[in-house]
Amino acid sequence: MSNKRRVPLCAIVGIGEMAPKRFTEGATTLGMIAEVAKLAIQDAGLEKEAIDGLLVGPQVGETPQHVPATVAEYLGIQPKMGNVVDLGGSTGAGMLWRAAAAINFGMCETVLCVLANTRERDKLPPRSPNRNPIREFDVPFGASGANTSYALLKQRHMAEFSSTQEEFALIAHWARKNAQLNEKAIFYGKPASVLDVLNSPMIVDPLHLYEIVMPVAGGAAFIVTSAKAARSKGTPPVYLLGAGEKITHRAVSQSPSLTTTPFKYAISAALDQANVDIQEMDLLSLYDCYTSVVAVTLEDAGLCLPGKFGTWMKEHSFGYDGDWPLNTHGGQLGYGQPDLAGGMSHIIEAVRQLRHEANGRQIPNARLGLVTGNGATLSEVTALVLGAESC
Repeated sequence: MSNKRRVPLCAIVGIGEMAPKRFTEGATTLGMIAEVAKLAIQDAGLEKEAIDGLLVGPQVGETPQHVPATVAEYLGIQPKMGNVVDLGGSTGAGMLWRAAAAINFGMCETVLCVLANTRERDKLPPRSPNRNPIREFDVPFGASGANTSYALLKQRHMAEFSSTQEEFALIAHWARKNAQLNEKAIFYGKPASVLDVLNSPMIVDPLHLYEIVMPVAGGAAFIVTSAKAARSKGTPPVYLLGAGEKITHRAVSQSPSLTTTPFKYAISAALDQANVDIQEMDLLSLYDCYTSVVAVTLEDAGLCLPGKFGTWMKEHSFGYDGDWPLNTHGGQLGYGQPDLAGGMSHIIEAVRQLRHEANGRQIPNARLGLVTGNGATLSEVTALVLGAESC
């Protein structure tokens, strides 16, 4: 056996554990997660603010989705990386190497890996209160569903910065315009002018129908390998040069701000890691479930001052042949949103553009692209910088 040892990838510095019990009475998953997390943090001699990464299991009884954001919100932390690990009995072990990978990639420094579950005696759904803040503070007052939450973002922006309906409608107009060059887009053959957007039905004031994604069926996939292996493949490789992630809340009522978002950190982190500037991007492939999302993303990216996205958009062109190509496949507002694959469509389009395979809408000499993803209500966001071989 060789005496050489590999350089350690990570170290466990704190542990916490609850005594097993046959049944729980009135306990919640979130409460148990908080208890065991507190023990681990105390054992490590840390303050909870030091936790900037979060790995959780899929079984959190208070929420069927947005699990990392729900747990982070409940614990009062704002991690730069969050994930669900779902490997059955291997989940705990799987968390450790994923934490190491995230730390070594520079996404975060201190990761909380936590699992907990309740077990009611009658095996029925827990009778205990639902401590998910969105169920306590949002839903009872009518803030139920994405349309309402994203309408609040737009409404606040208009109130704080005097942004106009026409400015937001520009975003939907460009999405539809770019979709006319993508035969796969759900709105191919159906452009929409700014006036068309403003004349579409008001769904949740101040959001119009054409400012909201259309849910559709579909799918997407991509394959990742090492940089070394990629060079031996037949297709031109597209490299991940930088990444940033941030989770600040789950329920819109708990958002630190409605006019700036965790994208401000995530985009800056991705650009810094790639050692590039936002002005160097050849493509903006920005998550666009609602026009209000694109508006604040442009501002948080540093492309324009807060509240000035509308003025900035009027000064630029966003087609493949424009000075700021934006969602050249039509974005989700023009392409459609096949559930989670809608967000992945932004990665797929960036790869096409950087491989120079976007027939009919190819950005000349595209080398660098910014891709963003968004979960819940601008609650859990990711930013990526992708680059072609030539960069």
